[in-house]
Amino acid sequence: METTQQAGEPGAAERRRRELLEAADRVVLRDGPKASMNAIAAEAGITKPILYRHFGDKAGLYQALAVRHTDALLDSLRAALDAPAERRRRVEATLDTYLAAIEARPQVYRFLMHPAEDSHSAERGFDVGLHSAPLLRRLGEELAEVIGERVDLGPGGERLARIWGHGIVGMMHAAGDWWLGERPCERAVLVAGLTDLLWGRLATAGNRADGPGF
Repeated sequence: METTQQAGEPGAAERRRRELLEAADRVVLRDGPKASMNAIAAEAGITKPILYRHFGDKAGLYQALAVRHTDALLDSLRAALDAPAERRRRVEATLDTYLAAIEARPQVYRFLMHPAEDSHSAERGFDVGLHSAPLLRRLGEELAEVIGERVDLGPGGERLARIWGHGIVGMMHAAGDWWLGERPCERAVLVAGLTDLLWGRLATAGNRADGPGF
């Protein structure tokens, strides 16, 4: 049980919050979109009111988990983009990194992107779409920044980089969602097909003279 002394310690709140998110992760890995605040509180060994004190409600907990997983995914995508390889191979590696992440933790992906149809009545009405859309926008903006700083797209390049960034994220999300649900092919086949679709102008665009290259 948490104490007043613990709450007042420097960094104690952040540490406790991290522990609660780790407990939530364990429940989400087990239950996916059906993960409930009751189950998460039980996993953490606390009462639900204490969980509410840290996150407010399920939407607050969802947002905290979304930031946690999006940060980790972005770190992995940046590493793939920065790998010492020729451009097409890095495009393939970036797409594969995203697909590998949702394949490795499908229950986490479903929790973040799909509502549970039979969610507990006390949590009914939780709008996953309201919260998942900003995650996709964030990924799109991050990718647009990478493209814009590395690839010479000529006049209107900043706008085009944003078009590409959000378009690529939308493609990855839609194709990945379909693939994870149906598994119509090996991951490598999907990566190759999506890379072929993207390759067009990206293959011929030069690197920015003042950028890190791509």
